[in-house]
Amino acid sequence: MGTTQLESVPEPKYWHLKTVLSEALDSEFSVGEILPNERDLAARFGVARATLRQALEQLELEGRLQRRRGVGTTVAPPRMGVAVGSRQHAWPDAGDDWQAVDCTVTAPPAAVAAALETGPDEAVHTVRRSRVSHGQPVAAELLYVPASSVPALSAIDAPSGPARARGVLRELQRLELDGRESAVELGSARAEDAKELDRLPGAPVLVVTTRFLVEGRVAALSVATYRADTCRLTFGDAGGVVIDEGPERRAS
Repeated sequence: MGTTQLESVPEPKYWHLKTVLSEALDSEFSVGEILPNERDLAARFGVARATLRQALEQLELEGRLQRRRGVGTTVAPPRMGVAVGSRQHAWPDAGDDWQAVDCTVTAPPAAVAAALETGPDEAVHTVRRSRVSHGQPVAAELLYVPASSVPALSAIDAPSGPARARGVLRELQRLELDGRESAVELGSARAEDAKELDRLPGAPVLVVTTRFLVEGRVAALSVATYRADTCRLTFGDAGGVVIDEGPERRAS
């Protein structure tokens, strides 16, 4: 690689360097590739290592880079699409990238009980799932399902844990879904979410809350927490539009 000196620009040097580095990621590196060390990168672009670190930190916040302990800084995979406003008649996705972790029967938080219109002390099935993309955790979900929504659930067929979680999801598929309503907000990762998502507490996350409606009532409520640095909101049925991210990072 040749040496590239940054020209004098009015914007902060690290911000201009971030733009230059982003272009280099698109043209010279592939997903998962390890970047050269900081000394070599600083020499290539003619900047101080402190300036380089600022640029790398910004690219990490934007989801372009990942810093992995014991490995180094690597090029991040494309952001995973989080569909909003589409698939109105689909139950929670049970695809290969979602993994059932556990299922307990407990009284939900007061806000959840109010949304489900259950009693404050009425226990519901709480399904915990995790979503993985390119080998890394990107989302953690709590799916709250009243017992009345899955009356045929058998403790014999699905006694506990992941098996019971899959049993609840299977029984939901038997219901005729009228529609679903979703809301998205930016939040900060709580300690338990941060641990599951391999992030620090307080890291930015997208919280997607979805109500599943059957015969005019809320049959289930999903609260899914997505890593903000690995996801993007998509609209419509395809949601595959990506702009200015190079061929290696384009994905539906």
